Amino acid sequence: MLSGRTPAQDLSIDKLLERLASGSARQRRTTAVALEKAADALASVGSEALKPYQASGDDWAAGWILQVLRRHQPDALAQIPGISAGGWFETPSARGIDYSAMQQALLDEDFEEADRLTSCVLRELAGEQAVKRGYVYFSEVPPMEGVDLCTLDRLWVAYSQGRFGFTVQARLLKALDGRYDRLWPRIGWKIDGAWTRYPGAFQWSMEAPEGHMPLVNQLRGVRLMDALLSHPGLQPRG
Repeated sequence: MLSGRTPAQDLSIDKLLERLASGSARQRRTTAVALEKAADALASVGSEALKPYQASGDDWAAGWILQVLRRHQPDALAQIPGISAGGWFETPSARGIDYSAMQQALLDEDFEEADRLTSCVLRELAGEQAVKRGYVYFSEVPPMEGVDLCTLDRLWVAYSQGRFGFTVQARLLKALDGRYDRLWPRIGWKIDGAWTRYPGAFQWSMEAPEGHMPLVNQLRGVRLMDALLSHPGLQPRG
């Protein structure tokens, strides 16, 4: 009789973590599912599970390990260095911005709150006038600090299995020959003729289409998003 189990589910926790760190893209995805079913075993190895990853990087496997522990073994998560002091991933800022609340929101998979905080950071990076008016002009993007834009993007990528973030949106746009009219349906954005988002059309979960988050307001056309995705700080990382 078939058990319905996948091969990955029969691996030891050490083998699961090895495959998550060094397997093919397909293996990593299936291993991520199996790892959640092995949350108790994952808790037993604690921070050792994160050794293959750099806190300065954006490897989604590290973010997934943290999210699995958050959902199933929060006591074990609390024992990992850095978690109680702003988050495991490093968040450098040229402006002294504290990203701990955003990292916590992404760890909790509270993507709506993370998106709200992302908008707040973009306004702060744009300057006092943007903060006062409540939105960013495309012309305010080029002077933004690249290190901060990179930090924003890294957090989104790391806590979404590599599915969300500005660089993900940029990669998809490039694959669609730079055509925003093809990007919107691809990432699940429903845009009307005035470039506004229909109420209730956004999906704040990991099941959302790739590139769905973070949201960039298109009320004034595509120039803001174009400026963000072309910023030097948001170019593909090696």
